[in-house]
Amino acid sequence: MTRRDMTLVTITALVMCIPLAIVARMHNTQQVLTSAAYDWKDIKVIPNAKGERRDVFNSPTETLDQFELHVTTLNPGDSAHAPHQHPNEELLIVKEGNPTALVSGQWKQLSPGSVIYQAANSLHSIKNTTSVRTTYYALQWKTAKTGKPQKTN
Repeated sequence: MTRRDMTLVTITALVMCIPLAIVARMHNTQQVLTSAAYDWKDIKVIPNAKGERRDVFNSPTETLDQFELHVTTLNPGDSAHAPHQHPNEELLIVKEGNPTALVSGQWKQLSPGSVIYQAANSLHSIKNTTSVRTTYYALQWKTAKTGKPQKTN
């Protein structure tokens, strides 16, 4: 193979990789969240073994690397997950029911309208210890300070 042939092969290979790189970049880029209103009746309900979930949004914003809101409904006796921790902060707002939340090492019984703030890397959980369903809004956000995801417990 001549030097000219090698040059052509190299240029062809590079040119073929450019579209792949563009597609990969477009695939990994999320649009920045803009102002919006989300009507409760229009949010898709995703049933699961513990109750149901509604994913409202999960995107970067002008000031946050990632901002997520979902709504969880827990059946009587179920918990969202075992106690765990993660580097991002979390805010829960109880819509209905009386869940019990693990906050700062203590389980606290809550009522509708209650707000739970979980600091970064704090062990937390929420469960429904009553005989009726409970629903809460869960907000999480990530910034440059959040850092890379750590293994959860």
